[in-house]
Amino acid sequence: MSMNTGDKKIMTCIVCPMGCRLEVEEIADGSLPACFSITGNACARGPKYAVKELTDPTRVLTCTVAVIGGVRPLVSAKSKPEIPRDMQLKCMEVVKRIAVKAPVRTGDVLCRDILGTGSDLIACEDVEKK
Repeated sequence: MSMNTGDKKIMTCIVCPMGCRLEVEEIADGSLPACFSITGNACARGPKYAVKELTDPTRVLTCTVAVIGGVRPLVSAKSKPEIPRDMQLKCMEVVKRIAVKAPVRTGDVLCRDILGTGSDLIACEDVEKK
């Protein structure tokens, strides 16, 4: 995300249940790495969250994957580690085309390095074979 020097952005920290209202201002001249002034945090995790969210936002991708020959047709899955936020929809296009054979075990890698993100799609539960 690009901010102009002097611009202030208000964001809510989601690292813990406190939900601190962070006020972020870029104080650098546009050169990298950007420097930010961050206020409103109750703990040291707030500024780390704000900088990451502004410079390299990522999310855990949660989804279901088709299971062939299982007692259930789908298995819940998630990305590990997080993937870039702007890659989520592209990754879901890949997920829609994946089908794995039963049995599936928690922790099984269902898709390795999805779209070159460095993140694997991991099964979150067991699905037994019919």
